[in-house]
Amino acid sequence: MKTKILILTLGAIALLSGFKQISSSDAPKIEKGMIKVAIMYPNEEGKTFNMDYYADKHMPMVADLFGEPLKLYAIDKGIAGRTPDEPIPYIAIGYFYFDKLSDYQDAFGPNAEKILGDIPNYTDIQPAVQISEVLR
Repeated sequence: MKTKILILTLGAIALLSGFKQISSSDAPKIEKGMIKVAIMYPNEEGKTFNMDYYADKHMPMVADLFGEPLKLYAIDKGIAGRTPDEPIPYIAIGYFYFDKLSDYQDAFGPNAEKILGDIPNYTDIQPAVQISEVLR
């Protein structure tokens, strides 16, 4: 029931915003066996991170460079640690989803210089990258 409400709410927002509505059957889905590339930006004292640039420029640019093999991407913005007195462990985490590891490798390889070269435009943090297989 909550999923249906969320889908209906998102559909209404898309219509009111003037965006083309995508039916839930057309929306990309995360499925078992997919490859998830997580790029994690640790919360380090004295470091900077421009979330607007990351979300509005860097990630869309990377998605365009990856092209058809990229199934979907997502961005997390850190807002809290495990307890109220703990700082956030990561300022941001970006995710890219592919069907196969080779799809990611083939998409990243020829674009690595441009992607990595854009990082100084939004942060001075050295990201950690983990590539995983989606189990659920």
